[in-house]
Formats: sequence, structure tokens, C-alpha cells
Amino acid sequence: MAQFKSKAGVIAATVGSAIGLGTVWRFPAQTQAGGGAAFLLVYVAVLFILGVPLMLGEFSIGRAGRSDATGVFNKLSPHSGWWLVGLASVLVTFLIMIFYMVVGGWTLEYFMESINGGLYGGLPEGSHDTFFNERMQEYVIDGYQAMIYAVVFILINIVVLLRGVRKGIERISNIMMPLLFVLLLLFCVVALSMDGAAEGVAYFLSPDFSKLTMSNCLSALGQALLSLSLGMGILLTYAGYYPDNVHLTRTSVTVVSTTLLVAILMGLIIFPAVFTFNLTDQSLGGTALIFITLPEIFASMPGCHIWSALFFLLLFMAALTSTISTGEVMVRFFQDRLHLRRSAAVWLTMGPMCVLSAVCSLSFGELEWLKICGHVLFDFLDMVTNNYMLPLIALGCCLYVGWFGPKNLMRDQLSNHGTLRTPAATAIIFLVRYICPLAILTMLLRPSMK
Repeated sequence: MAQFKSKAGVIAATVGSAIGLGTVWRFPAQTQAGGGAAFLLVYVAVLFILGVPLMLGEFSIGRAGRSDATGVFNKLSPHSGWWLVGLASVLVTFLIMIFYMVVGGWTLEYFMESINGGLYGGLPEGSHDTFFNERMQEYVIDGYQAMIYAVVFILINIVVLLRGVRKGIERISNIMMPLLFVLLLLFCVVALSMDGAAEGVAYFLSPDFSKLTMSNCLSALGQALLSLSLGMGILLTYAGYYPDNVHLTRTSVTVVSTTLLVAILMGLIIFPAVFTFNLTDQSLGGTALIFITLPEIFASMPGCHIWSALFFLLLFMAALTSTISTGEVMVRFFQDRLHLRRSAAVWLTMGPMCVLSAVCSLSFGELEWLKICGHVLFDFLDMVTNNYMLPLIALGCCLYVGWFGPKNLMRDQLSNHGTLRTPAATAIIFLVRYICPLAILTMLLRPSMK
């Protein structure tokens, strides 16, 4: 069975799967709504008190089972129904990929349009918000450009996945993760040198507890699940590629800390820029932040094409490392369940995406009339996966490793079968068994809570 070659590759690939566009465009919006640092403090607590144990639970199942997301449960608990949890994680990655490939295509499109000058061509004097609204309408909503770029983005994923675990996933992660951090630090330096930097940083790092509600706290848990790829089958699959000597606890803390660092850096980029250009009355959520607000900010800076191209390159890399990890879940599933060669499994995974993501890319334009439960296709897939499926699957993994899996499964994996000292193991297992399930259940019951 293929394994990552180095511990650096383990970290880079796992961090790459975790750091995606959710951290970029959801975290600033959640922070804005939750009272700045008040939400940030809750998010930090959730990441380490709940995120680390949940991640270690999935790591333990994945490395002990060393198979696809369903096979790990079959190996550890034969003739039981727990494999359905793994199957659900394969299904959710399939649904997530459908709309995430579209978003990846948008980042690639804006990167290319920044380079060729199309994004800023004909820029008027004065206010730019209407101009970039029209650009988003042209690039993201109307016409078939978004569909073409989604397919191109899928083809890039295919190239990486065909090269395998070491030469594809590990190698691209080892290149892109350091480059992503270099770009983040560069934008952070630029943002902190802006006129409104002090005011923006104060807003970001000053807690306003009057805005912090139970709903915001539960949103922090949802953000953590999304940011750490929990419930997607990614960690179950990737852990199977970990060598036996990988220190799982240290790996999880490193991944969580790195994810938190990216979120903080994004806050230090977004809020100073927003305050500098007097865009504080705008919501920082969703596509508007990425495809309207930020291009408007870049348009007011010297060398706007360069800064815009670098930023959308950053987003493209974040999207690509996330989609190759979700794709790998299904590739491994088809390899193990259908006994296919890797190349056949890759095409079986990604071939349907070329059609389904192309259709999804038209959700806000030609196919806006196609609605499920009152939502266009893109929004429906986003809502049902993030609000319901991911928490349910994370809960299933949690209950399995804490209560119903092989005895001492987690303790054995955390200690590498007794070769490592694990003073925190008892506390981690307690959190997995009692605190994490309660928190996830509370999140799932949120729609019915007042």
C-alpha cells in the first residue's frame, strides 16, 4: 500500500486538505458576525478542545484500518454496519466536489483574467463596487466561461491524482503549502502597512461579547469541522498512508495550529484592507468578499493586476490541495471496492465531475430555475453537506472510536502500540467519548433551538 515518503509530506498533505476556501471566505464573515476576537477565542477553544480529539479519532481509525473509507470499518469491525459511516463520507465528498470544482474554476478564471487584464479592463473612476458586481455577473453567473474553467480545474486535479500518492499528492502539497504561506505573509505585510491597518486590527482582535451568541458558538464548531476536513473521509483515507512511526497527536496539533494560523493571517489581511478602503458597511461573507470586495480593494492599489493575480493564485492553490484530497477519498474507494487500477479509479471519480460540476456552474444563471427545497443546486449541495452530513459523519466516527470500535483502538494508535508516551491520551479519549458527541448533537439540533 502506498505511503507518504516523509513526515513533512504527511504534514503538508494533511494541512493542504484542511486549508481551503472555507477558511478564506467563511472565517472573516463568522468573525465579523461574532464580535471579532470574541468569535476568535471561541474558535480557538473549539479547534483544540474538540477539533484535535475528533481528528485523532479519524486518524486512529484510518491508520489502524489502512483501507478506503468503508474498508477501514470492515477491517476493524467485520460483519457490522459501521461501514455505512464510511460510505456516507464517500458520498459527502462526491457531493462537495460537485460544487467545490466550480469554486476552484472561479479562482482559476479570476487568476487568468487578472493576468491578461480582463478583470480590470475599462475600470471607471471613483466607486468600483458596481463595476465588479458586473464582472462577477459576467464571469461567475452569466454565460459559459465558469463552466469551461470548472472543467479545466477538474483536468488539473486529474493530472495530480494520476501521479499517485507520493509523486502526485505529496509532491504538489510540498510545493504549494510553503508557497501559499509565503503569499499569505506577503499580503499580511502589505495589509498591515495600509492607512486603516491599526483600526482593522483593533476590530479583529478586540472582543465584542455582546455579539457572541449560542448560534455563533455553534458556527465556530461548524467552521472547525469544515476547516479540518472532519467527516469527509479525507483523514480516514490519508491516515492509511501514514507510516507507523508518525506521531498522531503531534501531527494533529500541528495541522490544527497551522489551520488557525491561516485563519488569523486572513483576518489580518481582510480587516485592515476593509477599513482602509471604507468598506466596513459591507458583509464579508460568501462570494461577494472574494469576487467583489477584494477586487475593489486591489483596484485602488498600485499594480492592481499583480496583487490580484497573486491573491487568486493563493486561492487557486488552496482550492486545489483541498479538491485533490476529496478526490483521493473516492479514488481509493473505487480502487479497493472495485479492484481497479489507479488510472481507472481516477477517471471513474473525475469523469462524472466534468458533467455534474459543469451543470452546477450554471446554478446562478441558466439553471437558476432548477431548485431543490427552495435552493439552487450549488446552494443546496453546500447547505446539505455542511449543515447536516458532515456533523452526522463526524458524530458516527466519534461514537465508533469512543464506544463501539475495538477496545483500546485509540490508545494503541496514539502511543504507536506502546512505543510513545501519551500522557494526554486519557483526556483525549474522554473528550471523544463524552464532550465531542454532545457538542455535535447540539450543533445538529441548532435549527430547532430558539
